[in-house]
Parts: sequence; structure tokens; C-alpha cells
Amino acid sequence: MLFEQYLVFAVLLIVLLLFAWGRWRYDLVSMVALLFLTLTGIIPTEDTFTGFSHPAVITVAAVLVLSRALMNAGIVDSIVRIMARINQHLLVQLATLVTAVTICSAFMNNIGALALFLPVAIRMARRGKRSPSIYLMPLAFGSLLGGLMTQIGTPPNIIISLYRTESAAQVPFRMFDFAPVGAGIALVGIIFIILIGWRLIPCRKGRLSQEDLFEIESYLTEVYVPEGSKYAGKRLMDLGCAIDGDITVVGHVRNKKKLPFFSPYRVFNEGDNIIIKANAEDLKEFLAVTGLELTASKKLSAEDLSSDEISIVEVVVTNNSALERQTARSMNLRSVYGINLLGISREGAQLKTRPDRVRFRAGDVLLLQGRTEVLQEVMTSIGCLPLVERGLKLQQPQKVYFSLGVFFAALAAAATGLIPIQIAFMTAAVVMILSRIITLREIYDSIDWPIIVLLGAMIPVSKALETTGGAAAIAEFIYSAAGTFTPWVTLTLLLVITMLLSNVVNNAAAALLMAPIGLSIAVGLNVSADPLLMAIAVGASCAFLTPIGHQSNTLVMGPGGYHFGDYWRMGLPLTLLVAIVAVPLIMIVWPL
Repeated sequence: MLFEQYLVFAVLLIVLLLFAWGRWRYDLVSMVALLFLTLTGIIPTEDTFTGFSHPAVITVAAVLVLSRALMNAGIVDSIVRIMARINQHLLVQLATLVTAVTICSAFMNNIGALALFLPVAIRMARRGKRSPSIYLMPLAFGSLLGGLMTQIGTPPNIIISLYRTESAAQVPFRMFDFAPVGAGIALVGIIFIILIGWRLIPCRKGRLSQEDLFEIESYLTEVYVPEGSKYAGKRLMDLGCAIDGDITVVGHVRNKKKLPFFSPYRVFNEGDNIIIKANAEDLKEFLAVTGLELTASKKLSAEDLSSDEISIVEVVVTNNSALERQTARSMNLRSVYGINLLGISREGAQLKTRPDRVRFRAGDVLLLQGRTEVLQEVMTSIGCLPLVERGLKLQQPQKVYFSLGVFFAALAAAATGLIPIQIAFMTAAVVMILSRIITLREIYDSIDWPIIVLLGAMIPVSKALETTGGAAAIAEFIYSAAGTFTPWVTLTLLLVITMLLSNVVNNAAAALLMAPIGLSIAVGLNVSADPLLMAIAVGASCAFLTPIGHQSNTLVMGPGGYHFGDYWRMGLPLTLLVAIVAVPLIMIVWPL
């Protein structure tokens, strides 16, 4: 048994290091760990894939589907429409944004809530001529605070709720059992962010407009195909292959008429004007090789690259995007998706290297050009979020009332214990599908599959930590470290360890690893497991120190122009404040 403990410890240590490194996706890492422990006999083969049928996995999937259905019904659009009219006072704007995203995150996926309010925050920054960095980190932290308030607010709460069945209580936490502690922490956190926290954030340049961000005018040139040119009758792909430099065709004018967006097979005629994006060195080589000539046109701008049929949009690369670790060339963005990559910004600075050779990261801001009618679909397909406000749907009261009725019926059924939460929310999701509020395709698009795989794989791994006695050994070390102090010191230590862990690994993984340890501490101290599990739930959702601890933090990094070390400036005092508030609240509501 001792050897098995050491083996599980070694596997978990490697898993945590790989999670923190981020070179390989966490769903792949967790699946490899699961299979390794199965092949070594620590996890019985019949239990290998039981995690995928765990209620926590089903509940997380159902909540993601319901979040998308509520957005489709226009409920959140109504909130966003109201917010667009608030005044210019900074504190009022921050209070409105942070409070709204916190409340929405309590009942829907916090990434989805952040994605809805992100363009609103950027618009407020532009209107007030302020840096987006003032708005975006508070917005991200607000989405994390909101998840503390309900059982469905964040995956760690769902996980911890169902782990409670393994304690003496034998029943999971209910829907609003998290509210007394979570709402108190969220309220204090919101007040801190609005009055003090935002002042601690370095004022980065951020993104106020496409031109401020990318300065694409410096790279735009208009050339024309002269009479007798060898490139008359050639295709767009032939121009792109003329030299090895970075040449991107971004516009085509024929007879003074701007033509719709083109395919690689578009043929150029004599007298056509072509707008290209290139630096001076590549442009010189391109003109020498092709024989095309410069026009005497006016200075070009981003407006020359768009029309009624062509748009330019700023987007941010999300976690688990199809673009992550790929390049524009390897993704064939033009030939496969019909879009041009005009520029890339990372941590607030435009990358000057060839855009088609840069490997994308989560949080990168891209400037894309493509057909207006397909851009939204392409953004969804490749996993990017727009940084401009999307068109708000026309509100249909019957859909709004119906979807709210279904959602609150599921909430009531789960909160009263009438139906298990996974059954209540999956039933609500099916009703939304049958009512055509959400389509089958949107269902699969809305589910965060890497999180589902992570949960399904790590649940048996966390069980192995418990069955081998590893959790008990770690628990003994923790309450021995607390020495002769009162149990609340052990509670505080558990909360702080979970907080630190959640800043380097996925919060669901942190909850899965710490839950069996919390249960073992409760047994060792002969106290109720409830306060310890609640401390883990709070700690797992409070990743305020790094941009990698939670997807919300990663998503605002590029648009806000933040550096890695910017997060702790507001995150550290907020983390300390959460610990100071959480421990007495937990002790009062859930006595040891």
C-alpha cells in the first residue's frame, strides 16, 4: 500500500507540474494519468471510466447547455442593453459591470457571462477614453466571485456538493447552501474592487481602437496590374506565392468598385487595383518580382479594407481554441475559413514578426478580415470571442418568460431536494431543446468538452488518492502542521492551500484533488466535514493571482494589455480579504 501511495503522489505531482506548464492540454494530461494508474492496477479496470457517469459531470454539461439557452432567449441581452445606457462616471460603470457579471455568474457559466460583458466594458473604455485595463480585470474577478454563491455557479461547487455524500451528512449540498458564505464574500469582494482594487492595477495602454492596436495603415499599400503584366489573368494564390515574404492581399478594386471578399482562385485583370499588407522590405521584393506598380492613391486606412460585405473585427483567442499553438499558415485561415489575419497583439503589444508564422496563445488579440455574413460562424468555429458588441437579439417576451420559467422550476426542484440536481437541470436542458430555444448544434458547441474530459478522468484519480491512503497521509500532515492550534487554523490552512493550487491548475482539478483530503482531515479531527468542504469550494474558485488559474483571467489578458505579474497587484489583497472574510463566515454558518 505504501508503494501505491508513493506512485499516486508521483503521478499527481507530475500532473500538477504539467497543468502549471500548460504545454499539453489538461484533458490530455488527466486522461494519461487515468490510464497509467489503471494499467498499474491502482484503479480497477471496471472503475476506469466511471467518472464520466458521475453526477458532477452530467450537471456541469447541463449547466453549460442551460447557460447557452438563456442567452439565446435574449435574457442576458436585455441586461446588456440596459447597461449600454449608464453614465460616464467611472465608479458607476465599475459598480454596474462588476455587480452585473457577478449576479449572472451565479446562475450561468462564468466564462459565458464574462464573454457577454467584455465588449460592453471595452465600449465603456472607448467612450470614456480610458484604458480597458481599468475595467477588464475587475470584470474577470467579478465573474469568479459570482460563482461562489450557488451550487451551479462553478464546477468546484458541483464537485464539492456531491463529495459531501461521502461524509456523515450523506446528502449533497443544495442549490443555495453556498449562498450565506459565497454571497458575503462576493459582496465584500465587489466593494473592495470598486473602491480600492482597480486603483492597484497598472494602467496599460490596452486597446481603444483597431488603429491604436495594430497601426495597420503603416503596412497597407495599393498597387495595380499594368497593361501587359505577366500577372494579368493570374490567381490570388499566385500573388501570395510570388515571394517568401509576408504578403497578404486584403482588397481588390475593379473599375473603381470594391469587389466582395475573394477566394484564392480570384483572377486579376489588367488595370485592377490590389490592396496588400506588407512591410517595406517585402513590398520592394514583391514589386520587383511581379512587375506590379504602385498607385498614387491617398493614404490607406482600415476603412479601405471593409465594405457592406466585408468586415474587420478584433477577437480574443479563448482557452481550448482550435487556434492554440497553431499558426495562420498551419490553420489555412484564408483557404479553409476565408479570412485574413491582419495583425496579432499579445500582452498589449503588436507582434512585429510575420503574423502567419506566430503560434497563437490563449488571450492573444487578433485582427481578422472576412465576409460579414460568415465571420460570426467562423469565430465560433475556431474558438474566438469578439471584442465589439454583437447585435442584440430582438426580445421575444414569450421566449424570455418560458425559458425563465423552465430555469427557475429546475432551480426550485434542485433547491428543495425534490429531484437530484443532475436530473433537474438535464430535464430543463431537454425542455429547452424541444422548445427550439437551443439547437442540437449549439448544445455541442456550448459544452466545454476539455472540462468534461478533465472531470471524467480526474474523479477516479482522486478516488485513488483516497483508496491508497494518500489523502489520509496528506491530511495527517496538514493537521499536524497546525499543531495544537484550534481547528479553525486547520480550516484556514486548507483554504489557503486550495487557493494557491487553483492559481496554477484548473479550479475543477483543484477541487477534485483537495476534496478527499478535506474528508480525511474531518475524520482525523473528528469534526464535521461541511466547513472543510466549503473552504475547499471557496479556495478553488478564488484564482486571483495569475492569468492561468482561470479562463476568465486568461481571456482579459490580451484585451487589457496585462502582463503576467499584473494580476497579483489586485489579486493578492483580494485573496487575503477573501480568506479573512471566509473563515469566520464558514465557522458561523457551518460549525466544526
